[in-house]
Amino acid sequence: MKKLLNVSAWLAIIVGVVLIAGGTWGIWFTYQNVAQENIVTPSDASIPSTQVLGPLTLRSQAEVIQKHALSIANGNTYAEMPRVIPKLDEQGNPVLNENGEAVMVANTNRDIWITATTLITALNLAIVTYLLSALILLFGCISIWTGVVFCTLSRKGKCACSE
Repeated sequence: MKKLLNVSAWLAIIVGVVLIAGGTWGIWFTYQNVAQENIVTPSDASIPSTQVLGPLTLRSQAEVIQKHALSIANGNTYAEMPRVIPKLDEQGNPVLNENGEAVMVANTNRDIWITATTLITALNLAIVTYLLSALILLFGCISIWTGVVFCTLSRKGKCACSE
């Protein structure tokens, strides 16, 4: 039983170290990739005029992009917008074809919405990556703690892991 506890202790400690290394790398990798984009939140963001680096500024930027996209689209989401809309002249009147029907053109607001959705998704994915990396760090700490406890139990108070 002592040998099983001692082997389990070492395995738990090794796994914990690997998890901590992986979680740290995940946070570093995400930070580096976000930082290289040099994104600064606009003045109307919940965290204004701040470089986007961590989860809070990522969320602030995603929210303001969504707010602006909804504003441009008159409060409509992609699915609520028509695919084509009437072409308008300089006075805002529909342009008519030779049959007197409105000339239809692609709704460019849908393109804006697609771009906004892509950016929001990327920002939210970075938030999830930060959270997942933090969870991995937590599991690494728990694993190391478990290894220390097993090591202590295997020697009834005298830890063989330090020998």
